[in-house]
Amino acid sequence: MPDIVQKFHLSPFFLAHLTSAVQFGFITGTLLFAILTIADRFSPSLVFCTAAIAAAVCNLGISMEGIDSATLLLFRFLTGFFLAGIYPVGMKIASDYYQKGLGKSLGFLVGALVLGTAFPHLLKSLTLNLPWKYVVFATSALCVLGGLIIGLLLPDGPYRKPAQKIRLAAFLSGFANKPFRAAAFGYFGHMWELYAFWAFVPVILANWQKHNAALTLNTPFLSFLIIGSGSLACIVSGSISQFFGTKKVAAISLFLSGCCCILSPFFLLNSSAFAMVAFLFFWGLVVIADSPLFSTLVAQNAPEESRGASLTIVNCIGFSITIISIQLINGFVNDGNARFIYTLLAIGPVIGLMALLGNRKAES
Repeated sequence: MPDIVQKFHLSPFFLAHLTSAVQFGFITGTLLFAILTIADRFSPSLVFCTAAIAAAVCNLGISMEGIDSATLLLFRFLTGFFLAGIYPVGMKIASDYYQKGLGKSLGFLVGALVLGTAFPHLLKSLTLNLPWKYVVFATSALCVLGGLIIGLLLPDGPYRKPAQKIRLAAFLSGFANKPFRAAAFGYFGHMWELYAFWAFVPVILANWQKHNAALTLNTPFLSFLIIGSGSLACIVSGSISQFFGTKKVAAISLFLSGCCCILSPFFLLNSSAFAMVAFLFFWGLVVIADSPLFSTLVAQNAPEESRGASLTIVNCIGFSITIISIQLINGFVNDGNARFIYTLLAIGPVIGLMALLGNRKAES
């Protein structure tokens, strides 16, 4: 994204707008998918495949010559819109295959999401001397490949219960259930922190480099490792939740990531590269470890006939919250507070823990 900002002669603050455009597209898409119960009425595998191909085409759009900043934002919006047919639909597919062990399966699924999120940073580090468009070409090709794998090789799951007709209010029915609400609000608190952390990892590293010029950091590669390491955390948390309880493991992870928000100034002010990077690695692990667990709790407490719509609307609201936290940090960050401002992300874990632990009947 910094290369795109440079090419189009845009303000550095435009980076947050690029991220938020994808999020806003995803929100719009998930809201429409939820209202129309797309994943419940149609084959989830077919929806996934179609959306992946459409997202890849829109992603390629930013590599076209002659586009302006408004068109750039439009293509990012459309990419996010079609991602609504991938991530929540993928969780729907997993829940159609697994009733027992859902937490473990979603751990692998969200782990794949995390690795995919980090992967462009790896591509960037491997193509430092090549045009930025190579990253776009590679991610689009991988997106098509992923869609075709699901569309051609994965039939609908044995526990799928397709909806027969459109029920415009079906996506809201889960919120009548208190355990569902507790899991959903826990997820919302988690999302306040997650994508803001991911979006600003390269910024955090660059800022530390600015104040410690004697050392040189490979920011793209470190960003990949810090974000991508969370994929292992998802797999581990999903697996151990079968022994210690989904709710308990989610609460511990949310608590630890909240502590990272609060303690972040001590490590970002530290002149030791090892201490700073080790802290970011730990934060990258705990910030995402609870994500598959919240999705598990939401899926387990959602109405069976509208599980896809329920998962989708929770995603929709969660990603709406990410725009607020990303833009809040982007709007207030400056040279004076750049190493303190991430304490604001603790708001999410605190609210999430209050919601999760306030309901003693939530699925565990």
